[in-house]
Amino acid sequence: MTLAYILFATVAGGLLSVLIAASLTVGVLSRIVRDLVSLSAGVLLGTALLHVMPEAFEGDASPHALFATLLGGLLFFFMLEKAELYRHQHHHEGDEHHHHHGFDRQQAGRGGWSVLMGDSIHNFCDGLIIAAAFLTDTELGIITSVAVIAHEIPQEVGDYIVLLNAGFKRGKALLYNALSGLAAVLGGVVGYFLVGPWQELFPYLLVIAASSFIYVAVADLIPQLQHRLSWRDTAAQLAWLGGGLLVVVLATNSLHVH
Repeated sequence: MTLAYILFATVAGGLLSVLIAASLTVGVLSRIVRDLVSLSAGVLLGTALLHVMPEAFEGDASPHALFATLLGGLLFFFMLEKAELYRHQHHHEGDEHHHHHGFDRQQAGRGGWSVLMGDSIHNFCDGLIIAAAFLTDTELGIITSVAVIAHEIPQEVGDYIVLLNAGFKRGKALLYNALSGLAAVLGGVVGYFLVGPWQELFPYLLVIAASSFIYVAVADLIPQLQHRLSWRDTAAQLAWLGGGLLVVVLATNSLHVH
């Protein structure tokens, strides 16, 4: 049953992003991505700091070792991003960040492999994270999956826009998104079979998962929100951010009740 949960959760994010991208225009998608970035920041930070980290510290692992793991995780994801192997950008031409003409073609790289490889590695890591969470506790797995899906949708939609602006046909751009989404399923299956027998490692894996969420939120999402905006746009930004935190709190309370 746990494997079924993992497969469903890893498929959901990629499937939703492809369906959303296929049904809406680029203009509408750009507005959705902007709002979902704020929502994702709230969901990721809330999940990492209010749910995943506390769960990790409830075990027998040393707090010093767990904090060292958190530091190592943050540095690991930083190095992956520096090597351009952990892509989670939402920037694209026309997103109000004043990117130069040809920015999306540059982001896509030769033949789109830059987007595909970076997203695939990111999604594979997400699959491992989801597997570790479900193997620890079903409720934790559900909350973690919500966080991953909340971030994966704007990530995949943003990359879809990049590919379109780089000259890709709509069908090919959707196919690339679907292929990168399959990496999450592979990560979930690998995590289930390789991580499952090593229960003593679960607290450390949860901290690594939290470090991924924190890194993405602090290094990528929140800086995108630090632009001078009108009071109305700022209020909307804060509302989406608070909404993300509220989603985590409500989901946690609902699961504990049931």
